[in-house]
Amino acid sequence: MPPSDARLALIHDWVSGSLGLQPRRIEPASSDASFRRYFRLFAAHASGDRTFIVMDAPPGKEDVRPYLKVSRLLERVGVHVPHVYETDIERGLLLLEDLGSTQYLTRLNAGDDPESLYGDALRTLADMQVRGTDVAAELPPYDRAVLLREMELMPEWFCSRHLGLADSQADRAVIAAAFEFLIGEALLQPKVFVHRDYHSRNLMVTRERSPGVIDFQDALCGPVGYDLVSLLKDCYIAWPRDRVERWVRDYRATLVARGGPGGADEREFLRWFDLIGVQRHIKVLGIFARLWYRDGKPGYLRDLPLTLDYVRDTCRRYPELAELSRLVEEQFVPRLPGANARALSSPPADLRPA
Repeated sequence: MPPSDARLALIHDWVSGSLGLQPRRIEPASSDASFRRYFRLFAAHASGDRTFIVMDAPPGKEDVRPYLKVSRLLERVGVHVPHVYETDIERGLLLLEDLGSTQYLTRLNAGDDPESLYGDALRTLADMQVRGTDVAAELPPYDRAVLLREMELMPEWFCSRHLGLADSQADRAVIAAAFEFLIGEALLQPKVFVHRDYHSRNLMVTRERSPGVIDFQDALCGPVGYDLVSLLKDCYIAWPRDRVERWVRDYRATLVARGGPGGADEREFLRWFDLIGVQRHIKVLGIFARLWYRDGKPGYLRDLPLTLDYVRDTCRRYPELAELSRLVEEQFVPRLPGANARALSSPPADLRPA
């Protein structure tokens, strides 16, 4: 344990003192795009040696209460989320069930059958969206303000900071018009429970009730297509369009059979899926760039090309996005390789060691 890591020392004191566990070792389990960290605790227990996950959410930077609320809501509808054993809300510490370390992405990259893995993930998503109707009403709305705030990350962090694009009134107008269109389309969709990051890095392969679902604390009540596109147009792995459309059709059929919102027909449902995907991927372009320039996390830069490809592909399919498509092809695509190369070769000045 690094002597300078006061939070890790706090965790050790908490589990051995307040919780009465006998820690054999504590090691990093994962981190995410926030200030949260996760540690795997190996501890002696009355029932034998066990592992737990400790969430470290520093007060002032993270609040564990939304996590606890959404965890309870998802457990109510039968979704396999990490069970919460102990909490210290004031100090930002949670003792959680250990769902293991095997992400969907790991198994997919290793060549496991995507039909089986996605079958489980889509069934779980249907549980959230159909059985979770009542719990969704307890969540904040995925409203106009949130949709716009998310997309505005792209002009600031991706276009200006990463690509180095000069501010242009004409380009601002194109982006503003596209944002208005996408917001309008999103608000037309039926509202369901929205995880907001339902993808291959947040789905864990577990022995029982797979997948285990993590990183759900930012859930909202919003568009039915959002989590589906997060899963099937994943920023970390891509699938052929015909396979994606088949999964979308099959999922819609499942929703309709279970009394969920499937739209007037398959075409409308696919439109919902595609257009909320543009909103999401525009947001992600901004977030991935911000994670480097603000937070010093370079790993997400390599995922920018795939994320931009999703925007390109969908904009070409919908005439309402023709002007945004032109801007993407003429300004974003040519600049991205050089921008990534520059970023990875030289960190921002405010992140360099003194």
